[in-house]
Amino acid sequence: MNAGSDYLLIVEDDPDILKLLQTTLTFKGYRVITAHNGREGLDIIRADRPAIVVADIMMPKLDGFGLVHRLRLDPDTCDIPVVFITATYVAPEDKEFALDIGATRFLQKPVDLDAFLKTIAELLEGGLPVVMQPMREQSFYEGYRQRLQIKLDQKNKQIARDEHLLKTRADDEHEELLISLRHAIAEREEIKLLLNQLEEQIRKFEKPGE
Repeated sequence: MNAGSDYLLIVEDDPDILKLLQTTLTFKGYRVITAHNGREGLDIIRADRPAIVVADIMMPKLDGFGLVHRLRLDPDTCDIPVVFITATYVAPEDKEFALDIGATRFLQKPVDLDAFLKTIAELLEGGLPVVMQPMREQSFYEGYRQRLQIKLDQKNKQIARDEHLLKTRADDEHEELLISLRHAIAEREEIKLLLNQLEEQIRKFEKPGE
């Protein structure tokens, strides 16, 4: 694996945000490679080590939390800087968990491009961060489950609110509400899938009879 790789990897499933970040970084002269989910991103990283990974958190197949955890467990990738960009995980507890598992920086959407470019420049100029000890597997899965359960509760409330608004708002507002509702339902199903996968992992650490 080439420790001198100079490309930046963007891992983002939203095509508009992916294009925005790619165009912005390319315009500034950076070499950029993109991936649409964490699993695809992990394969790229293992084939050719990037200088920095920029990743969303809420993604299909393998999300940002899972991606960072796997990078930190691998001696070949444990010191790659990872910048999280998220619109879903924005609570202080989300940021704390992200940093605890090994994220290097945490930025919220909508993306402040000036702050984003400054962050990239600082990480490149400052060299690699201090290598962190990876979080224990059981602690990671339990903390991750807690974050997902909170998001699931929030999505259920949002869906109930949107469904109520559809019954009370004027017809000309229905299309916007329907888009919001469909998006929330899709995110809820993704969270449910992740929770089911996590439950399987957590059961592996539980002793018989507990």
